[in-house]
Amino acid sequence: MKLKIAIQKSGRLNEQSLKLLKDCGIYIDNGRDQLKVSATNFPMEVLFLRNGDIPQYLRDGVADLAIIGENLLYEKGEDLSIVERLGFSKCRVSIAIPKNEFYHSVDDLQGKKIATSYPNTVQKFLKKHQVEAELHKISGSVEIAPNIGLADAICDIVSSGSTLFKNNLKETEIILKSEAVLATSPNLSNEKAELLAKLQFRIQTVLKAKESKYVLLNAPNNKIDQIISILPGMKSPTLLPLAKEGWSSLHTVIQQEKFWEIIDELKLAGAEGILVCPIEKMVI
Repeated sequence: MKLKIAIQKSGRLNEQSLKLLKDCGIYIDNGRDQLKVSATNFPMEVLFLRNGDIPQYLRDGVADLAIIGENLLYEKGEDLSIVERLGFSKCRVSIAIPKNEFYHSVDDLQGKKIATSYPNTVQKFLKKHQVEAELHKISGSVEIAPNIGLADAICDIVSSGSTLFKNNLKETEIILKSEAVLATSPNLSNEKAELLAKLQFRIQTVLKAKESKYVLLNAPNNKIDQIISILPGMKSPTLLPLAKEGWSSLHTVIQQEKFWEIIDELKLAGAEGILVCPIEKMVI
């Protein structure tokens, strides 16, 4: 029995999904660009599929789980369950209009033509705000629609905003913030649910490590209590005596987002020789 996981056939989400599996110790050899490949060291089969088809494959039970953009689930698979947020491929689904157009609020979209690859997402947004607009469903380069007179506005994925800038558009409404997620089929058997739990454990171990830094520092013993109060560890910092009398070495883990704030506090408290290391895996 193998766990069947669907990932995007090509593109950035494909590369990052394969990297995540590799970081979890699961090796996939797809040198011949096959659409179905078995892992060499984990009971898993990888299905390389068109992104837009993945929700239906999950629904039908062809795939047991998938690494997919949250934005696509919101558009095509709100009935599917998200079991893990993966923290990469972050973007937003936004409304954009020509730069020279006035925009005050969502009411300005009343009666406008909106080009989008996400009609369900836009429709839900408009309904929520009691606005009626005409939708034009487009696959591909949505950003060109206002320039050729097809639409007054667009709704599309935005990452850096550079594509909007190049097409003389400005972002006016963020409908949804998205990232890659692990979603599951509603038809998952008990046996496959056990395999999924093992996979999730590995994923959580990798993600936790990416969010954390391992810190080693030296400090005079009379500053230890003050420094420990600054250092949030998994339970408490490890404390080891140094060869130099009156000094100790402290080892702990801190969250990536608090890194600079904590380092500055440590220096002010008398810490020296601070060494910060990345963590490859972290099992709690």
